[in-house]
Amino acid sequence: MPKMTAAEAAVRVMEKEGVTAAFGVPGAAINPLYAALRKRQSIDHVLARHVEGASHMAEGYTRAEAGNIGVCIGTSGPAGTDMITGLYSASADSIPILCITGQAPRARMNKEDFQAVDIESIAKPVTKWAVTVQEPALVPRAFQQAFHLMRSARPGPVLIDLPLDVQLAEIEFDDETYEPLPVYKPAATRAQVEKALTMLNDAEKPLIVAGGGVINADASDLLVEFAEVTGVPVIPTLMGWGAIADDHPLMAGMVGLQTSHRYGNATFLQSDFVLGIGNRWANRHTGSIDVYTKGRTFVHVDIEPTQIGRVFMPDYGIVSDAKAALELFIEVAREWRAAGKLKDRSAWAGECEHRKTHMLRKTHFDTVPLKPQRVYQEMNEVFGRDTCYVTTIGLSQIAAAQFLHVYNPRNWINCGQAGPLGWTMPAALGVRKACPDREIVAISGDYDFQFMIEELAVGAQFKMPYIHVVVNNSYLGLIRQAQRGFDMDYNVQLSFENVNNPELGDYGVDHVAVAEGLGCKAIRVKSPNEFKEAFDKAHQLMDEYQVPVVVEFILERVTNVSMGTELNAVNEFEEILCLDPSLGTDGVPTTRENASIDEDIDVLEPAE
Repeated sequence: MPKMTAAEAAVRVMEKEGVTAAFGVPGAAINPLYAALRKRQSIDHVLARHVEGASHMAEGYTRAEAGNIGVCIGTSGPAGTDMITGLYSASADSIPILCITGQAPRARMNKEDFQAVDIESIAKPVTKWAVTVQEPALVPRAFQQAFHLMRSARPGPVLIDLPLDVQLAEIEFDDETYEPLPVYKPAATRAQVEKALTMLNDAEKPLIVAGGGVINADASDLLVEFAEVTGVPVIPTLMGWGAIADDHPLMAGMVGLQTSHRYGNATFLQSDFVLGIGNRWANRHTGSIDVYTKGRTFVHVDIEPTQIGRVFMPDYGIVSDAKAALELFIEVAREWRAAGKLKDRSAWAGECEHRKTHMLRKTHFDTVPLKPQRVYQEMNEVFGRDTCYVTTIGLSQIAAAQFLHVYNPRNWINCGQAGPLGWTMPAALGVRKACPDREIVAISGDYDFQFMIEELAVGAQFKMPYIHVVVNNSYLGLIRQAQRGFDMDYNVQLSFENVNNPELGDYGVDHVAVAEGLGCKAIRVKSPNEFKEAFDKAHQLMDEYQVPVVVEFILERVTNVSMGTELNAVNEFEEILCLDPSLGTDGVPTTRENASIDEDIDVLEPAE
C-alpha cells in the first residue's frame, strides 16, 4: 500500500473529488498541507489577503458553475474564526464549500496553546459537519465524508480541522482505487406530483415560486419547460433570479419587501395558488405570513424535510431535489396536456405580462449628483445577456435587483440570507477563477467596497479582471433609510473632507486612489454624459492590463429606494412610470382591459 503523509492523502482525495482550485492563507499550523499542495501541483492556489476573503472566494467559485466546490484554507485559531462568516453565508444559502484549518498538535490542544481554539465547536452551528481529525489514518475518510455530505440532500459547507502532527504523520492510502461516495438526494414520487398538479390545475390564478434550490440543482431548463407546458407564470426569488430569463413571457417578476418589482408584487397579490420549488419563504420575500398566504393555497417542494412547515405550514409538502421533482412534473404535465386535462392559462399569463410591461419604476434621471436608478439603466444598455452580476447587501443590491435584468442561471450571484458586507469583491474573484472568460460585474455601495478592499490586490496579482461598479453616496444607505422609522440619522454617515483630494468634496474615501494603489485601474463618473465613455474605457483597461477595474459613480447623498413592511404596502419614494393608467396600485384594471405603451405614459409623483 502506498505510504504518504496524511496531508498528502488529503490533497489526493481532493483531486479525486474534482478540486482544481483553492483559496487561502498559509501559516505554521497548516504548512504540511501546503507542502503537499506544492508537491502535487494539482490544485491551483490563490493567495487571499484575508482569510474571510478566502472563504467568500470559495463561495463565489462554487456558485459560479454547477458541480463546483470551493475550498478555502487557513492556519489555526484566527484563520478559522475568520472563516465563520463565510461558512454562515454558505450554510444559509445551501452552498457547499470546504474549509480546512490547521490546529495545534494534539498534545497541545486544550492547553491554551498559541492560536489554538476549538474551531470544531465554533463552526458546528454554521456547517453540515465540523470535525477535528484526531487520528492520521482517518484523514482521507474524513475528506471523503466531507464531499459526500456537501453534495447530499441540502448542500452546505464543511470544516475539517487538522492538528499539525496529524498532518505530518505517515499513513497508508491507495488513491488509485478511491471513488467518491454516492450522493443522496430525495426524489418526489409520481403520486405526490399528481396530487400537487391536481391542486395547481384546480386553481384559477396559479404561480410557480422558484428558489435558489432550482439553480443549485442545475434544473433551470426544466423549470422553464414545466412553466411552458402548463402555461403557469414564474416568480423567481432573489436566489432563484435567472432560473427563467427576465424577458421570458412567463417570467412574472420578483416579489418582496425590497428586492421586488411593482408588477411582481401586484401579480402575486392576485394569485390564488403557489407552487414553491427549492425556496425557503424568506422574510424579505414574504413580508408577514398573514398577507402572504391570505386567499392562497400552497404546495412546497424542498430537498430539506425540515424546511417544509418551518415558516408556515403549506397545504401540501413534497420532500425532493428540485431537479428530480421537475422531471416528474414535466412528465405528468405533458401526459395531462396530451389528454386535454390541463387548463388554458393564456388569459392569466396575459394579465401578468401586461402588468410586467406597464407597472414600472422610472430610471431616466439626468440629475447631478447621479441617481442610482440611472446607473442601473445604463448598465442594462451596456452589458450583454450573459453578464454575471455579483453583489451582497444594501441599497446598492436592492436597487440592482429592482432595475437590472438577468437572463441566465448563475448570472446573479448574491449571498441571500447572511448578506455580509465585504462579500462582493472576494466572491467576484472566486467567480472569475471559476469562469476565466465570463463577463463579470460586481456591484457595491461604498461601505461594502471598503470592507474587504484589500482583496483587489489579489485580482491584480493573479490577473483576474472584472468590472467593479461602486455606487458612492458616502452613507450606510440601507441603515440610514431604516433609521427614518426612529427619526434619526445616527452614525451612518461616511462623509468627510479628504485632505488629500479636495475635489471629492465631502465624499470621504478616495476609492480611485486606493484601487490604483492596490494595483488596479479605476474611473470616477459624476455626470450622466460620462456613462458610455466610462464603461468603454473600463473594458479597454480590463483587456489591456488584466486587472480589476473600478467604476465609481458619485450619487446624490440621499435616495430612498422602494421598500415597505408588507407586499401590499411598498413605498414608492421616487417617481414611477405608469404605462397604463387604468391599472390601480394593486395591478387590477379600473377602467378598461388594456392600454398600449404608445397611448398612455404617465409619470406619477412619489408617495410621501
